Amino acid sequence: MKFQVIALMALAISAAGCNRAADAQTASSSSSDGAPYVLTGTQVWSVPDPVSNREYDIFVSLPASYDSQQNRRYPVLYVTDADYAFPIIRQIARRVNLEGPVIEEFILIGLSYAKGDHGATSRRRDYTPTPNGPSNSSNDIHGGGAAYQTYLKEQVLPYVDAKFRTDPSQRILMGHSYGALLGAQIMFTDPAMFSRYVLGSPSFWYDKRHIMTMEAAYARNHTDLPAEVFMYVGGFEAPGPTPRHMQDGDMVRDMQVMEQVLKSRAYPNLRAQSTVLENEDHLTVAPVGFTRALLAVLPAK
Repeated sequence: MKFQVIALMALAISAAGCNRAADAQTASSSSSDGAPYVLTGTQVWSVPDPVSNREYDIFVSLPASYDSQQNRRYPVLYVTDADYAFPIIRQIARRVNLEGPVIEEFILIGLSYAKGDHGATSRRRDYTPTPNGPSNSSNDIHGGGAAYQTYLKEQVLPYVDAKFRTDPSQRILMGHSYGALLGAQIMFTDPAMFSRYVLGSPSFWYDKRHIMTMEAAYARNHTDLPAEVFMYVGGFEAPGPTPRHMQDGDMVRDMQVMEQVLKSRAYPNLRAQSTVLENEDHLTVAPVGFTRALLAVLPAK
């Protein structure tokens, strides 16, 4: 399930990006019949990777109070697969707060795919920890997760912190499927990059559950994992009789095993929880999973 957010790309009017005023102007000028829908109030900024020379955009949505509360700093939620996840999360965050604060206001940063790449190609390369991808995607490069993690740490996070009023102690990474695999990789190699991790329908099956090897390596060398972890998965992401069930693998079981292992480590500063969302499959679970995640990791104070 991917929504093509044509309007976001239209906002990328220069390499330097655009500002909120330009967004409003673009929205006004594109109101003629047949023009693409513009997600008003959003921004697009170019943050290239100087190592790989790939071009990436970040999508930005600021909270409603950002302009009026000039001294306030905000949590930042970074979400992978921004092409579909960014507009959904933005609208969920606004919707649940219509009748009063349910979730805390936050800055939303969408991590886009590399320019010129098909989305599947970009995510298979950037979100996976080893080159041993599944046979049905063997034509794509896998295993660039470490390089992409370095790009996030050295380019994206400093860029966002310098441009916006962020609270660096409250960074959240949300990823779904391969995006959650990337989140787990970061958590087991450099957990301080983010304070909270949302791992949705995590692809822990990847490369014979290589992520469990990474977890074990972290545990051998550390006595604490200072992070808050929220995981979700659809009830149909396990073997079963219907076409919506998984026919190969058990992502429900994989998530539950990961939670059990993490809790068995008795890390003093780790908080981990998970939920199985019944009657949802790998594609339908994302919107409800995003909602549950926001309620879990950004409850209103």
